[in-house]
Amino acid sequence: MALTIAGSDSGGGAGIQADLATMAAHDVFGTSAITAVTAQHTRGVESSHVLPIAEVEAQLEAVTDDFDVGAAKTGMLATTEIVETVADHATAFEFPLVVDPVMVATTGDRLLEPEAEHAYETLLGEATLATPNTDEAAVLTGIDVTDEATAREAGETILETGVDAVLLKGGHVPGETVRDLLVTDDGTRAFEHPRIDTDATHGSGCTLAAAIAARLAKGDPLEVAVEGATDFLARAVRYYADVGEGPGAVNHTVELRNAAHREPTAEAVQAIVDRLVDADVSALVPEVGMNVVGATPYAESVAETAAVEGRITRTLSGVQPNRGVRFGASSHVARFLLSAREFVPDLRFAVNCRFGPDVEDALEALEWPVAEYDRDEEPTKDAEGSTMGWGARQVFEGRTEPPVAVLDRGDVGKEAMTKLVASDPETLAERVLALDREVTE
Repeated sequence: MALTIAGSDSGGGAGIQADLATMAAHDVFGTSAITAVTAQHTRGVESSHVLPIAEVEAQLEAVTDDFDVGAAKTGMLATTEIVETVADHATAFEFPLVVDPVMVATTGDRLLEPEAEHAYETLLGEATLATPNTDEAAVLTGIDVTDEATAREAGETILETGVDAVLLKGGHVPGETVRDLLVTDDGTRAFEHPRIDTDATHGSGCTLAAAIAARLAKGDPLEVAVEGATDFLARAVRYYADVGEGPGAVNHTVELRNAAHREPTAEAVQAIVDRLVDADVSALVPEVGMNVVGATPYAESVAETAAVEGRITRTLSGVQPNRGVRFGASSHVARFLLSAREFVPDLRFAVNCRFGPDVEDALEALEWPVAEYDRDEEPTKDAEGSTMGWGARQVFEGRTEPPVAVLDRGDVGKEAMTKLVASDPETLAERVLALDREVTE
């Protein structure tokens, strides 16, 4: 169980709404103490109304007197009096407190009067973790955060307030990598994620702090909670919610939705396999075997792809899967699909087929968009022994129409291969069967 002390966002992207959705996504019951009501949407804030102190106090007392709160977080506190009130109540908190010092809007405008900014120092003294962005860190310390060294300096300065730890958020620092720096008395640790090219980051700060609080409420150690929460936010931003007329908002329930699609994805892969077995696509099965892979809608790892365990192979009675469908069963085809999704996120299904002159002729006859990459230009493998990211970039990046088939003509010790991709299982199955008919006729 967790508590959020923050303002209401009528647009649902930030504030109390984002916090409660994030807590629910972590299977944590969320409670709230609302400090202000705002009228806002994806384009900005139209108006706001700060609640009376008595109402804020009543909410805090009602929640903490009745519920077994495991952790709390703060967001927009609006006024000096509210900051001081929350700080007073925090002295009695017997659970971790995450303070998101909401002081500066994305536009750079100050959201608090100077007195309230000073009051935050007292609140931070009662907190387990502070999560300032670079602008807020500058307000608290006077240090302009531009790199890891200045982030460390700012974090160490904020530690002097008495807060146990500081997470300096790096979203506002330019660069291809977002680097969040956790600073404690024991040292620092950086959490890195590729920067996502989107303006739909409304609510990202609220979501991160709420995710950390939810994980703390479940008993995670601080560093583990921060690591999991930064991963959670990266996916929530990558697969943002395209709502409203503005840039959109962070997708707070992306983890829940992804998990809900696991069983349907596995069933879809099994349905494709059944069709290929029934049609006996032996002519397309490579020597190494065929595999059908399906990714959940927001998949980012092999563990979130379903495939045939042991692949599909040729037998005297036709093609047969060696075993059943399970998640994480494919390596090569799964990594190819995940790499392709970096450029075409709608792609969810893939299969590897044999390649040869007859298959090449069949693809030409079908007039599908086809692409290939040259292994002579293949770079050094990554840490997982794969060049799938490089190969996908060669064939998917910058194309107005993504290919249906990707050709790999093989190399010394490597079998030539054709990979077919599709956004839905029915289309992938139809493409395999169409290629099989063209090859065998």
